[in-house]
Amino acid sequence: MPRSEFHRQIRELTGQLAGRELNQALQDWLNAEHGPASETYQQLRQACRDGVAEGWMCEHEAGGIRYGRVFKPDAELQGFSVDVVDMDNCAGPHHSHPSGEIDLVMPLEGDARFDDHPAGWVVYPAGSAHTPTISNGRALVLYLLPDGSIEFTR
Repeated sequence: MPRSEFHRQIRELTGQLAGRELNQALQDWLNAEHGPASETYQQLRQACRDGVAEGWMCEHEAGGIRYGRVFKPDAELQGFSVDVVDMDNCAGPHHSHPSGEIDLVMPLEGDARFDDHPAGWVVYPAGSAHTPTISNGRALVLYLLPDGSIEFTR
């Protein structure tokens, strides 16, 4: 899967997110329209698996977590950045979301859950914070960050 094709897939999705508030209603909409049974989910999941296998996604590793910023924020992506992590029964670094965060949880092994959420979408509103945790298996998580904004706790 070329990086340009993945960009096109994300661009189609983020075009539908423009102007929407990051809240529970958006999470519900994403799971109804683009949840695990949808073509969008299946395509993004396969693209992420391919990108990791090809080495252009999750190219860094620290503390047992593979990660990487796939795209910096850009106008074609409605100002979102795109990051993908590969986690296996572990917790990542605590951080806050000044502008919110949209996550796509894609289990790879077991009944993997992200912050106790199963496969699908999780939306954190502006000003929220958490310690991202994968339990019960291994998963890829795609992060959409408005303006690429994230603040790690020191």
